Amino acid sequence: MNTSDILHAAGLGLGTGLALIVAIGAQNAFVLRQGIRGQHVWPIVAVCALSDAALIAAGVIGTGALFTAAPLAVVVLRYVGAAFLVGYGAMAARRALRPQALTAADGGTSSPAGGRAGLAAALATVLALTWLNPHVYLDTVVLLGSVANAQGAGLQWWFGGGAMVGSVLWFCSLGFGARLLRGFFARPASWRILDGGIAVTMTALGVGLALGG
Repeated sequence: MNTSDILHAAGLGLGTGLALIVAIGAQNAFVLRQGIRGQHVWPIVAVCALSDAALIAAGVIGTGALFTAAPLAVVVLRYVGAAFLVGYGAMAARRALRPQALTAADGGTSSPAGGRAGLAAALATVLALTWLNPHVYLDTVVLLGSVANAQGAGLQWWFGGGAMVGSVLWFCSLGFGARLLRGFFARPASWRILDGGIAVTMTALGVGLALGG
């Protein structure tokens, strides 16, 4: 194992990880919305990145074989995740029907008690969107884990590390880069468009999961 092998494995992990993570999905839509509002961005980005790191590490270790050997667990997870996504889509549709403009109060100036409650709800939501989505396990644990272990002894963790770095870069870009859109979302109509898109995305993903997609 030499430096070029290490760089190749890490670069391949970075590219593969980004290819799987950078897609329109429930988790990314939630991170984008929170980033635009400027609410709890640091902890949400941290939870997403750490969750991906744990799942990628599990794949490198070889946990993906457990999901292959226990298809019933994946089926149960699929229906639970589908119900959650459809429910979240309904809430987004309700927001789209009654949109509000982004104000200074949305930037995290709520009271300490309200801030703690808001943070707990946001973290619970992003954890559910992450860990109740069976596609996350298929992409990170099974797919990335399989490609990582195909790199050869000693290189699988360099591949996994590259994929983890890709996850951190993406979620930081999505969460903190979203503030550039705050001017656009000062208008209620903009929130109607965003929440309408989120409602369609979440519902479509939920229905797709329920149908086995």
